[in-house]
Amino acid sequence: MKIETQPLEDHQVKLTVEVEPDSFESAKRRAARYISRKTKIPGFRPGKAPYQVVVRQIGEATIIEEALELLVKDIYPEIIDEAEIQPYGPGQLENVVSMDPPVLEFVVPLEAEVELGDYHSISRPYEPKQITEKDVNDVLDDLRDRQAILEPVERPAQENDVVFVHLSGIRKDVKEGEDPNLVSERSLNVTIKPQGMETESEEADSKENTSTEWPFPGFSRHLIDHSAGDELTLPHTFSQDSDFESLRGTEAEYHVTLEEVKSRTLPELNDEFAATLGEYETIEDLRKDIRSGLEQQTLQTYNEEYDTQVLDEAINQSTIKYPPQMLEREIDSVIHSLEHRLEEQNLDMDLYLKTRAMDMDALKEEARPVAESRLKRSLFLFELAKAENIEVEQEELQTETLRTMDSLAHTLSEKEARQLNNREVFSNLVGSIMADMLTQQSIERLRKIASGQLEEEPEVEETADEVGSSISVEQTEDEESSPTSDVQTEPEESQVSPAPAQEDETQTVEQAENIESPQVNDEVSSQDSQATNETE
Repeated sequence: MKIETQPLEDHQVKLTVEVEPDSFESAKRRAARYISRKTKIPGFRPGKAPYQVVVRQIGEATIIEEALELLVKDIYPEIIDEAEIQPYGPGQLENVVSMDPPVLEFVVPLEAEVELGDYHSISRPYEPKQITEKDVNDVLDDLRDRQAILEPVERPAQENDVVFVHLSGIRKDVKEGEDPNLVSERSLNVTIKPQGMETESEEADSKENTSTEWPFPGFSRHLIDHSAGDELTLPHTFSQDSDFESLRGTEAEYHVTLEEVKSRTLPELNDEFAATLGEYETIEDLRKDIRSGLEQQTLQTYNEEYDTQVLDEAINQSTIKYPPQMLEREIDSVIHSLEHRLEEQNLDMDLYLKTRAMDMDALKEEARPVAESRLKRSLFLFELAKAENIEVEQEELQTETLRTMDSLAHTLSEKEARQLNNREVFSNLVGSIMADMLTQQSIERLRKIASGQLEEEPEVEETADEVGSSISVEQTEDEESSPTSDVQTEPEESQVSPAPAQEDETQTVEQAENIESPQVNDEVSSQDSQATNETE
């Protein structure tokens, strides 16, 4: 065969292959025999009709089409070897250039390539927030608020009272195309904050107020000395640095009707209060637990933000190439993750698309940036792991696998749990766990490099033959954003759900074979386990 290689811009390669005429003729004869076995030809037993008879009966075009299929199946592996390329997936026969001699054009996607930049030059200050007594006290105050005793009172509202109001709000300076309504009519309860709690000092950031005072900072103070049944009209102009960006400089007017006033009695901050919240003997035990939780949560949040910035910078330094098929697969993974979340809410994709007035093609285009970001990060982290000789210890993998199996056994249905006993399913699970661990270790290594902490630690030698080294790294991040609106909405706590890990087709079972698969259900025989189908 003669093979001409032409690289394409989208990380694929075009292979122009000239096949020996004898090989093609042999394929045509085989195709004729195959067709004659499937087609009844008068006067001949299946598969016994002469070649020329089959041509007259079926037509040469049909034979050539079948011959090309057989020929490609035979010579494609040899073409890949002789072209000396690393394909990502199967190629496509794009064109038959000629039949005499037979010349075929294939387009083959190439395995992704990552050229790391100088990531060791990345340097960023690493300064996690230190938890203060005020942070601990704020949590304690919130816990006391949740256990406050509310009692109706027949008097004007005062500090620390809870006032139930009916509220609406409009713009006073309505511009063309703007919605005049800022707040649709609604009922809500408002706690009147004591004087001075809105800002601790003159230097306090006014943006902290908007998360606790809604619909605008200082709103609750306007309710003091007013009783149930009173109606108020409250004008307010949003500052130029308001946390509500779309409302900066807006003149608004709110109509408030007081419906009920209740006094609020907080529990005392003592050992008895601590005991109501858990197995705490003293209030100091509760304080220590709160501080520990805040430190962990704060450090995790800081690390996530820090890692994202460092990882983005490292990726921008690198050159990452991948074929379009790899990106399409990642897009499908994003869509699959969305479908899974919808199922958890008892919704389906068709309804979701209808509510958003879009089709699947539009949704895939919307998911493309997210998928591209995920793919680049996965490829970068895998290459970083190789460059830094990052490996997963066998004992750590064993421990994490057993922990995951135990968790799945309690959350999956009986049928799904039984399938975990299947060797192939178990191997895939171990590979996925290993990928997650390798991803996390790579992120932590990059963090230490950027923060200057890597040099402080002695290098630990790894044993290469204990760990599989050809597993791909996958990182998922649900990156969803909601469209901004000029309509003022009541702030809510943000919740982030991790996206399911993405499987990689290059996962190795080298380590998985060294881990014994625990039986999830003792009642299931090994024969039944081997018969179960693989599930995601």
